[in-house]
This record gives sequence, C-alpha cells and structure tokens, in this order.
Amino acid sequence: MHSVNRFDKSFWRDRRVFVTGATGLVGGWLIRRLLEAEADVVCLVRDWTPHSELYQSRMIDRVTVVSGDLCDQSLIERALGEFEISTVIHLAAQTIVGIANRNPVSTFEANIGGTWKLLEACRRSPRVNQIIVASSDKAYGEARTLPYTEETPLEGRHPYDVSKSCSDLIAQSYAVTYGLPVIITRCGNFYGGGDLNWNRIIPGTIRSVFRNQRPVIRSDGSFVRDYFYVEDGAAAYMFLTEQLARRPELAGSAFNLSTEIQLSVLEIVQMVLQQMGSDLEPEVLGEACHEIPHQYLSARKARELLNWQPLFTLEEGLRRTIEWYTNYLQPTAKPTTPTRSVESVARSA
Repeated sequence: MHSVNRFDKSFWRDRRVFVTGATGLVGGWLIRRLLEAEADVVCLVRDWTPHSELYQSRMIDRVTVVSGDLCDQSLIERALGEFEISTVIHLAAQTIVGIANRNPVSTFEANIGGTWKLLEACRRSPRVNQIIVASSDKAYGEARTLPYTEETPLEGRHPYDVSKSCSDLIAQSYAVTYGLPVIITRCGNFYGGGDLNWNRIIPGTIRSVFRNQRPVIRSDGSFVRDYFYVEDGAAAYMFLTEQLARRPELAGSAFNLSTEIQLSVLEIVQMVLQQMGSDLEPEVLGEACHEIPHQYLSARKARELLNWQPLFTLEEGLRRTIEWYTNYLQPTAKPTTPTRSVESVARSA
C-alpha cells in the first residue's frame, strides 16, 4: 500500500462526517474506512436494505442514522446543523443505466435534484468545510477524443449520463458562485465485494460461476470501460478530503480516478472466469442500448497534482472481489487458484 494513500488518523478522529449513499457499494467500504479512522459518521439512509454491507457487517450500530430522502432539503439542513457536520461525502445516486432509461424522472430527481438540495443545505451550514461530490466518467458522454481528461466537455445524452453531467456542473456552480469547498470525482465503473446488483457484469459473472450457469452479457461484449476497485474509491474520497482541507485552492476542481486500463466487457468476464478456474462460455445477448461504446479516463491530473495512485492492481482487486463473493455465496467453498494471472489474460485478450 502506498503511504500517500493512507489516511491521517489525526485528521479524521472525531471528525463529523455526513455520508449519503451509505448503503451503496462504495458507501459501505467508505464507512468501514472512516470508522477505522475513528471518524464520527452520520449516514443518510432512505430505504431499509438488509443485504447491504452497512447492515450485514453491523456497521449500522456504530454510526448515526438520519432516515429520509436526499431530496428533502430541510431534513439535510437540519442534520448538517444538529450534528455539526464538518465533511460531506455525497455518493447517493440512482446508478443503474437500464433503470435510468426506463425511469428517467426518478433518476433526474435523485441525481440532479438531490445534488443541488444537498449543496444548498451545505451553503446554509457554515460548519461544513469539505464536500466531495461523486460524479462519473459517464458525465462526459460519448467523447470523440480518448482518454477523457478533466478538460473534456460534459456532454451526456442518455438519462443516466445527463444526470451525472448536470450534477457535476451544479457542483462546479456552487464552488465558483458561492465559494463552496467542493471537489468532484469522476471514476470508472466501480466493482468490488458488496455489489448486489446482479445485472452488473462482475457480480453477475461470479454468481453465474457458483451456479454453474453461463454468464450473461447484455451487450455484444465489445463496450470498453475503466474498472475501478471499490476500496480504491473509498480511499480516494478520504484522500481528496484531506487534500482539500490542506489546500483550499482545490475547491471547484474535478479529478478523474482510474487505473487507466481499457477493457471490453468480454475481456473482464474472461478475467473473472480465469481467476475462478471456470470454463463456462458467456452468453452474449447483444441487447443493450443507449450505452456509450468506448470510455476510459486519464488520471494524470490526480497523479501529478496530488501524487495520487491506486492502491490495488486490477488483478488484486478482482481477487479480493471474488473472495468476498465466495464467502457471501458459498461460505464453505475454498477459493480456486487461477491457472494464469489476470495480467497474462489481459495481454492475450
């Protein structure tokens, strides 16, 4: 582990941190890390989600829970004031592209409306000193020039992508117009233990192997993405918070966070199958629509300006992910040893 990415416990100890999206994939790992740093964590929780890591690990017993909806601005403002929040990490969003295509209004309300209501509540809460807003590589839309840099225009076209473009611009607006201490993150596709959205390619493939079923690829398998390990994301959010506290001039900045490895859907499925020692052949449906065919990020700005780098290789991230699902889906199973490394598969794919 790189020392630059280890949290500063003296910074986090007893710090009042407000987390939205606490029951989500990144939220569970972030809260685990915040608790390790002895932060005083307050979570906004809308729905009872007993299978989320927050509940499964009993971390829910170690945080303060505010029950309610992100779009309830008065509730958020009350929570920020009454709990004397210093740091806000905004992860909550409707993140599934297919759901966004079917239900654009609820996606816009959560991802766009929820963001400006949270930021307006922060603007009215003078004790809030750092705000991290999770945008996405999807905020860029389908750019002609790759990789995406932070200078690439935000030009989402489909509902999910548009929701992230808008929330990203709103965060920038609050930083520039009102001097709000905001940093925006744009990450690749998160993966890792705790993601129970089985229609996502990595958890879906792992579960298929345990069921001895062919993994299903909704697209034609050619879509290219960045895959970013969830523990790296959690560490990066805390790292950026510390950086913002020490360097207030970073307010309003956006940072791409990525391993900068391009992989097609078919390649990532093959890597998972290889790590699990499976000879199952994926079933390619070719049904996905309104998705961007080729995306990947440059993390050069974060590397050079902040000396940031990922903590985990793709191989290590996948190994830890498979181990988590092995314990979750088949607790008595012994993890299989891959016959080839992920890196060798990546080279041959």
